This record gives sequence, C-alpha cells and structure tokens, in this order.
Amino acid sequence: MPGHPIFAALYDRLLAAEEKAGLRDMRANLLADARGRVLELGAGTGLNLEHYGDAVTELVLTEPDLHMAKRLRRRVETLEVPFPIEVVETGAESLPFDDGSFDTAVSTLVFCTVPDAGRATAEVARVLKPDGRLLLLEHVRSREEGRLSRWQDRLERPWGWLGAGCHPNRDTATTLSTGFDVSGLRRDRLPGPAPPIVKPMISGVARPISPG
Repeated sequence: MPGHPIFAALYDRLLAAEEKAGLRDMRANLLADARGRVLELGAGTGLNLEHYGDAVTELVLTEPDLHMAKRLRRRVETLEVPFPIEVVETGAESLPFDDGSFDTAVSTLVFCTVPDAGRATAEVARVLKPDGRLLLLEHVRSREEGRLSRWQDRLERPWGWLGAGCHPNRDTATTLSTGFDVSGLRRDRLPGPAPPIVKPMISGVARPISPG
C-alpha cells in the first residue's frame, strides 16, 4: 500500500483550526444519520469515530495509507462503543465486500484523493443496500467558473504534492451522479482558515440509483 508518513503524522494538526471552527460540528450532524452496518471510506486517523451513535450495529473503516491506518487503529483501541469496529487497508476503488452488504456509507474529505473517483463511486453503490445511503462531506470544484475555479486548476498539481494526492478541482457531485441520486446534497463552505481553493464543499445524503 502507498503511504505518506509525514502527512499522516501532521494530519490532525493540519485540520485542527477547521475542526474547531465548525468542521467537527459538521461531522457530528452528518454522522447522526448513520445506521446499521456502516462503511467509512478513507477513515484517515479516525476523526469521525467520536460521532457514531447507538444506531450503528457494526463499523468497517477502510484506509489505503498504511501510516494513516496505523494511527486509526490506535484511536480505535481507545474507544468504548457498543458495536464492533474493523479496520481494512484497502482503497475505495476495489472494496472487498459483498454486494448490498452495508446500510450506510460515509465519505468525509475522501473523494478528492481517490485516484479513480468514478470507479470508487461504482464500488460504493455496489456494496450499499438498495435503500442504503451515502453520507458525505467533500470539498469540491467551485460551482462558479471564474477566478476561484481557475486557481483550483492551476494549483491542482502543487496542492496534490502537499496534500497526499488531493485534487482541489474535483467535481465530485457530477462524478457521484453516475451511481447516486445527489439531489439531497447541498453546497457549503469549509470553515476556518483553510485556503480558498478547498473552501467550496458539498454535504448531505446521496442515495443509490436502482439499475434499470
């Protein structure tokens, strides 16, 4: 598995100001709707863990970066929750789970770094039950084709070097629309002092589109 040891070591500190400014509350509001068997994509260091409630019966955390996964397991060990937790080192493009085996999927600040977002979308739709839900909080390409979106394009490569492969100009809502009903998503802004190129966000619930 690929890894970014320095980024993993700094990740919580890099997001600390945003978490304090409102990102932590955004996570909590989103994950209040997690139900049943839950799959979290790219769980990172585990910043979502404290927000899962009693409606969760099982939590499966995926993380492709071995250095992130190491920190994630440490955080899991500190938890006292009424449901089992499993950490699986895998990427979102090839999920080792059966079709229709999850009630809820969760993605927070993940699709920007997935190498093949289209394939990941198909995989998440596959493993969700027909009435399942994808809860997501993602920074995305600016909706306005103006100065900000042009800067997102210009800075995509250098930002990726700094951010472990992050693409600030990903149009994630459009990508997800190939497998999900995204009408429940809303436009938002990343709180705190984050650079403008990662401020535009989408958040909310997306539902799998039934084949045919």
